[in-house]
Amino acid sequence: MNILVIDDEIQVAQVLADAVRQQGHEVNVAHDGEEGLVLVSRGLPDAVFLDVRLVGLSGIEVLRRIRRIDPALPVILITGHAVGAEFDEARRLGVVDIIEKPFILKQLSDALGALQE
Repeated sequence: MNILVIDDEIQVAQVLADAVRQQGHEVNVAHDGEEGLVLVSRGLPDAVFLDVRLVGLSGIEVLRRIRRIDPALPVILITGHAVGAEFDEARRLGVVDIIEKPFILKQLSDALGALQE
C-alpha cells in the first residue's frame, strides 16, 4: 500500500513514516494540509494518516476536503489535542480509526493491519 502521512511535526512524521515502511508499505509525507491535499488529488495514497492539529488548515478541514476528492479513501486520524467535537466530526466524516499521541507503535501497526483486511 502507498500511505500518505500528513503531520506538521517533522519528527512525528518521520517516526510514522519509518514505522509504516517497516510494515512493508510505501510512504509519502506532507508537512501541511495543502501539500497533503495535492498528493490526494493526484490519486497517490491508498490511505492517509492525518494529524488533527496542523499549521494552516486544520486536520478536520483537510479531512472534509479529502472527502470531496475521494469519499472512500481510508483516513486514520492522529491526535494529541483533539476535543470531543473534533472526534465527533471526524467520525461523521468517516475516519477508519483515531490514534492518540503519544501513540504506541503497536497501535499504528494494528491500524495498518486493519486497512489490509
